[in-house]
Amino acid sequence: MEDCIFCKIIEGQIPCNKVYEDEEILAFHDINPATPIHILVIPKKHITSLAHLSKEDEPIVGKIYGVINKIAQEQGFKQDGYRVIVNCGKNGGQEVMHLHFHILAGKQLGEKIV
Repeated sequence: MEDCIFCKIIEGQIPCNKVYEDEEILAFHDINPATPIHILVIPKKHITSLAHLSKEDEPIVGKIYGVINKIAQEQGFKQDGYRVIVNCGKNGGQEVMHLHFHILAGKQLGEKIV
């Protein structure tokens, strides 16, 4: 999508501080971190949100969770713990309409949500 900021990052039109990249996934530091460690993990294929996943897209979600685990290990916060958040749609708080996973770590996080 030509107006999607994450697609522009994937294409190299906008720089990012990469943490991980392969042929299907890109992970990078959020430019407005909510915690000391705030990493975004995105599929390179434009998928608007979880609500827009097709059956063929489902394997990428599993792979993304594996990448998140790898990033946590490599970045040194796996042992202390972290939170993964996926916002879905406007009412779910999604600001960029490209599926993305937030990894939050580096401090004791607030209230237990579930």
